[in-house]
Amino acid sequence: MTKLAVHPHEARVVLESACTLGEGALWDPRRGELLFVDIKDPAVWTLDPASGRHARRAVRERVGFVALTDDPDRVVAGFKSGLKRLSLKDGTTEDIAAPEPDRPGNRLNDGHAGPDGSLYFGTMDDGEKEPTGAFYRWDGRALAPFQDGIVITNGPAISADGQYLYATDTKAGTVFRHVLDDGVPGERQRFAHLTPDVGHPDGMAVDAQDHVWVCHWGAGRITRFAPDGSVERIVEIPAAQVTKCAFGGPDLATLYVTTAAIGRDRAEDPLAGHVFAVDTGGIRGLPANIVRG
Repeated sequence: MTKLAVHPHEARVVLESACTLGEGALWDPRRGELLFVDIKDPAVWTLDPASGRHARRAVRERVGFVALTDDPDRVVAGFKSGLKRLSLKDGTTEDIAAPEPDRPGNRLNDGHAGPDGSLYFGTMDDGEKEPTGAFYRWDGRALAPFQDGIVITNGPAISADGQYLYATDTKAGTVFRHVLDDGVPGERQRFAHLTPDVGHPDGMAVDAQDHVWVCHWGAGRITRFAPDGSVERIVEIPAAQVTKCAFGGPDLATLYVTTAAIGRDRAEDPLAGHVFAVDTGGIRGLPANIVRG
């Protein structure tokens, strides 16, 4: 058996957030802050790692992700009921689009802005049982689905060269890759698969070397996959349910990681739900894109 390479830098807690279901890590270089959400105890968090200053804004419904807009004080958020603009100052919202008004049991779960300003996101069964979820692209004018029949959608992310979109079918344990044609995803191809003994693939991030960092729900780790789908290294996280990662800091060389406490025994998993940071050892990430339209 080949021994997997383990990342040499340890993860450290940067915020004792104790989120029920922390998700959606996103770095905003304009604010110098990490943004993330708690889905099950609905809130949008901000964290300034330099000072430790942080804030939690409660919201009225479950929220799966946030994405940057031209206004640093306003984000696009994926709520249970649909896409909305959300003010980080006062919490007010404006409706954008509701992808599935006929599926009240679904919610939005993870999202990513592409280099052209389009927003890619997934929906899922809030009960995590039925294959009612789908992936969508919002180009600022219309919604277009590009994959359906999924129980839990996760991790849209785009390659460094902009040629591919990665998307996760968490229940199936598989990360798929779609060729992008002028921003439109084509048919999916299998990129990587996790066996149940190493958890389930969750959120992800792509670095400047076009490697894909995939979080493992249930296994306390992140795997860095090479562009050909082979495992390059693993990053150990001292919390079992790892949900999302994002590159941040002034040089985009710190990996910030959200986790979840839902269903965990604090005696066995005392750091569950906290936010972690990992020194990447000089590997840089890609800057977050702005949602247009």
